[in-house]
Parts: sequence; structure tokens; C-alpha cells
Amino acid sequence: MRENDCNSNPVFYYAIRTITMSGEDAPAQQQKAEDQKQETKTTEQPKAESKQESQPATEAPAASATATAAEKPPEEEVFTYRSLVLSGHGGYDKVKLQVKKGKPTPKNGEVLVRVKACGLNFADLMGRQGLYDRLPSPPVTPGMECSGVIEAVGEEVTDRKVGDRVLVLHRFGMWQEVVTVIAGHTFLMPEGMSFEEAAALPVNYVTAYMMLFEFGNLRPNQSVLVHMAAGGVGIAATQLCHTVKDVTVFGTASASKHEAISQGGVTHPIDYRTRDYVEEVRKINPKGLDIALDPLGGSDTHKAFNLLKPMGKLITYGAANMLTGQRKNLLAVAKTWYNQFSINALSLMHANKSVCGYHLGHLDDEPELISQVVAKLLELYGQGKIKPRVDSTWHFEQVGDAMRRMQERNNIGKVILLPEPKKEEPKKEEDKKEEKKEEPKKEENKKEEKQEEPKKE
Repeated sequence: MRENDCNSNPVFYYAIRTITMSGEDAPAQQQKAEDQKQETKTTEQPKAESKQESQPATEAPAASATATAAEKPPEEEVFTYRSLVLSGHGGYDKVKLQVKKGKPTPKNGEVLVRVKACGLNFADLMGRQGLYDRLPSPPVTPGMECSGVIEAVGEEVTDRKVGDRVLVLHRFGMWQEVVTVIAGHTFLMPEGMSFEEAAALPVNYVTAYMMLFEFGNLRPNQSVLVHMAAGGVGIAATQLCHTVKDVTVFGTASASKHEAISQGGVTHPIDYRTRDYVEEVRKINPKGLDIALDPLGGSDTHKAFNLLKPMGKLITYGAANMLTGQRKNLLAVAKTWYNQFSINALSLMHANKSVCGYHLGHLDDEPELISQVVAKLLELYGQGKIKPRVDSTWHFEQVGDAMRRMQERNNIGKVILLPEPKKEEPKKEEDKKEEKKEEPKKEENKKEEKQEEPKKE
């Protein structure tokens, strides 16, 4: 192609010119691009350095945070306390040991008590079987009495202070390491009284005192029938009878307990398992009794009423005949209710006798009356005229064994529950020697088992 042709065509000329120029200028443009890249690299390096320099700044807050975290005091441990809870009605296994969280706070007029000992009563056994109306439905913590030390005092409490040793009487909920109760339900323990004795006093002695003196009007030279004379109420009633001059006490109990109850003040112990106590009383007192205390119910209430002399008093305060095993016995319940004592007013008038019913659980609204009785009992304790007899003490872990002991009538006196954990007994030297002897045998057995494994395969 000729040059003139190229010049004559401006578009073609421009394309050729552009190609030649781009070929010639390419090295220069590449050099410029490389220079630009180097410049960008040099400009990026300070940025990277600035990032590296800025890292300590970001690490500083983290370090300060860890320092402040280290300076913070450790969180307070959650307050826990041991409690026995009735999970349902039935056998001994229905009362379970639980650990509750959160420290109870006393409200106005209340105090917080660190419990040292709790009392076990027949009402607790009946409540476990669903036979005690004053215990709320499960799950619930049983227990009507305890003793301990006041740890906190609510507002408007003026007659109690932290550190006071007290015994407590309440409707339920006392089988715990700590309890909050109305200050008026606590009573200061006298000097020399142990926590076990204090826990054994409220229910049994208040019951016995009010029956004998409020209802019975016990006077010198009278006679009293005390059933279950080796139990908590039985021993309390016997001791209180002897605060009055020349009172004769007839006490029913199994033969193995006669020596103990005789030493405690029972004038005529009667083995109810082998003898008819009605006949035994009639042999000694043909005219009958002045006072009969009946915790049994059913046919025994009829017998007690018939044993009364004119102007005699029958005081019924329980239905122990319904309790025949671990669980509710419907036949025993039905039999007791079928044989329930009843009498019309005219017959009562003609007999010149009185019938009284006593239930401590239904005296919640009489705190002043209860306080007066407890004050009198503590006065008698201080004079040495009464003294609770503790049969045995059981830790919360052993509550099933404690209930079994009482329900099978093996106790002489009060059965006490202890909130503190049971300590593991140190092993005896003989046990340690036996364990050492057994260790080589165990190792030989393991070797034999390893040798037999390939044979089995």
C-alpha cells in the first residue's frame, strides 16, 4: 500500500499511527506502572506499620478488662440448707433429704433460727400416711418442734435477739437446718437445757400438761391411766402426775419397758400385749379411775370410758390404732372409725362422767394460752420436777430408721432428729487389716480374668 493511499484515508492513517505509537511507548508506560506500584507499596507500608502500632492500643482495653476482672471479688456462694421433705403419702422412703437454695429472710415479727435438733411425733408418722389433717399436701416439710439459735431478727421484734437459744413450737416445717417463725412461737431455753431436751419438750409436755390440768383438773390422791407410757407423751404425763401429791399412775407398755417406766414413776405397769388392762385396773381400783388419757381411739375409747368412776374424765387425743404399718392400712382405718366412741348428752349426764377431746394442732389461734403453759413447764424444768427423756438421736439421713423405731414402738422417750450431716466414722484397725488381706486376692482375681479372656475369644 502506498503512502499516499494511507494519507488519503484518514481513518486508516490514524489506526496505523496509534499502533506504532503504542508499540514505541509501551516500555515507558510499563515503567510508569512499575513506578506507580512501588509508590503504592511504599504508601501501603506505613499503613501496615500504623496497624502494627495500633495493635497495642486495641490490646490495652483487653488487658485492662482482665485486670479489672482479676480485681473483682469472687461471687458469693449461694446459701444452701438441708431439709426433709415429704414427697408423697406412703412408707418411710417418702420422706426425702433435699438441699434448698437461698437463705430465708424473716419478715416483720419473725426470727430466723439455726436448728440444732428436731422432735419426731406420732402426728408426723400419721402425716406421712395422709392421716393427719393439719399437715398440708405434699411436697411439704413436716415437723412441729425444734430447738436452735436465733441468727436474724425481723422488724418489730423486741423480745428476741441474735444469739438467743430457743425452743420452737409450730404447725409444720421444722425439719430444716434453718427456719423462719413468728417470734411468739419461740421460747427462751433455760440454763443447762440441751438442744435435744428442748426439742423433746414442746409437743409432748404441752399436750400432757393441758390434758391433766386444763381438762383433768388433777388433784392429790387421784388415779390416772396413761397408755403408751414409754412414749414421749406417756413419760411427760407420768412426770407431771408426780408434781401432785399421791397420784397413782397405771401405765400400759410392753414388758421389756416396765423397768424403765417404773423408774420414771409409773405405779402399776401393765403389759397390754399379754394382759387385759381393764381387768388389771379393776383388780387394783375396783371403783375405777379419775382420769383416762386415750391416744388409741376405736374400741379402746369405749374401754377407757367404762373404767371411769363417777365424776371421772376421759380425754381422747389420738387414733394410734389406725397406724399399723409403713403405709395406710384401710382395714385398720375402717375398723377404728367403725368402733369410734359416741354417746348422747343424756347418757353422759346419767353416768356423771365427762369426755374431752384435745388436739394441739388446732390451737394455732391461742398463742397466749400455749405461752402460759410453756412458761409453767420451763419453771418446772428449772425446779427439777420434769426432765425430757431422749430415747435416741438420728441425723436427717437416718429419718427412715428413726420413724421405724417409733412406729414399731421400740422407743423409750423422745426420738430426736439432727440436721447436721452425719460424720463418717473412722475405720477400725481390724477393718483396715481385712481390707489389706483382701487386696492381694482382688489382684489375683483380676489376673485370672485377664488370662481367661483369650480363651473365651
